[in-house]
Order: sequence, then C-alpha cells, then structure tokens
Amino acid sequence: MNRASSSLQLARLLQLASPALPVGAYTYSQGLEWAVESGIVSDEASAGAWISDLLAHGIGRYEAPLVAALIKAWTNDDTDEVRRLDGDFLASRETAELRAETAQMGFSLRRLLRDLRDESLAGVGAVVEAQPEVAFPTVWAGIAAAWKLAPAAALTAYLWAWAENQVMAALKAVPLGQAAGQRLLADLGARLPAIAEAALTLPEAAWSNFTPAFAIACARHETQYSRLFRS
Repeated sequence: MNRASSSLQLARLLQLASPALPVGAYTYSQGLEWAVESGIVSDEASAGAWISDLLAHGIGRYEAPLVAALIKAWTNDDTDEVRRLDGDFLASRETAELRAETAQMGFSLRRLLRDLRDESLAGVGAVVEAQPEVAFPTVWAGIAAAWKLAPAAALTAYLWAWAENQVMAALKAVPLGQAAGQRLLADLGARLPAIAEAALTLPEAAWSNFTPAFAIACARHETQYSRLFRS
C-alpha cells in the first residue's frame, strides 16, 4: 500500500469513528446514566471501572467479534451471513432502549449511505435498504469493508468511538472534568488494540455478552424519572 492509500484509509477511519458521524450516538449512555443515578458510578475511578469492565466483558467479547465477522461477510459478499449476524445482534439487545438505539443508529447510517453519494457503497446500500430494520454495527461494518479498511484498524476505530461516547456521557452525567475524561480515554485507548486483535480470531462459540449489571442498568434507565440520555 502506497502512502496516499494509507493516508486515505486513515482519513476514512477517522470519519467512521468521528463524533460528527450523524447517527445520534451522543444521545445514548447505554445504562451509564442509571449507574450514576444509583451511585454505582460517582467519580473518575468508578466511571473508569464501569466502562473498562463493559469493554472487556461485553463489547469486546460480543460486539467486537461480531463486527469482525460482519466485515468478513461483507468483504466476501456473503449477504446471507450479513443478515444472520444482523438478526443475532438485534436479538441480543437486552432492553427495548438498547434495541431502539441500534435500530435508530442503523437507520441513520443507512440514510447516510445515500447522502454520501459514494459509488463504492452502492452494494452495501442495496443490501441494507432491503431490510425493514438494520443494526448499526451491520451498516458500519459494510462501510468499513467497502472502503477496504484493514479489519484490525477498523475494529480499533469502532471500539474507540464506543469508548469516547461512554466517556462523554460520563463527563455530562457524573459530571467529570475534561482532564479526567482525557485520562479515561488514554487508559481505554491503551486497551483497544489487544481487544481488537483478540476479537478477530475469537470463535463464535466463545462470544459472550453476559453482563447482568449492564442489562439491569439499561432496564432501570427505562423508568428513570430524570434523564439526559435516551438509553
């Protein structure tokens, strides 16, 4: 790969991981807001522990390997596998808010496919437009595959975007200062490459999203009286 191609891949990665991606990710906390309300998360240390545990035991062991499998399926033009994995992810959402989150973000990213007017994304658009509902990771992985992004780098970018959104939610909900947020991101960022590499080879039989506290937090958030976030 020449320098220009490498730089273009970096630019595409930054675009996909950017908080400016118009999918509304900033409106969701994925249960973190309830963890703050309940007192489980109350400062920088507890916020870091909550996000790190979810990254290691939930996102890293289920969502990340699923995104890796989706990138492979999109690359191989295996639309049956894409649809199967998409259905599995939708079914894995533990609460109504989590399912609505991924469906809304998937809808927004599907609309962006059209708005980008990029011919290289036409194949992805044709597949996802035919589905009544599509999960966010499915469309995201399709774009990463169409743009020929290296899977390890794409996974790291996907995880970074998730981690950054969680930290931003913590800054608003706890609240935390900007320096605390940067310390959290530095720590989380150092963990991402190993989690991404492991996700690339983790067999599906070993995938796991067994995170009871996370599921309870998301369910409790649905009836929380005062809320900043939609999940």
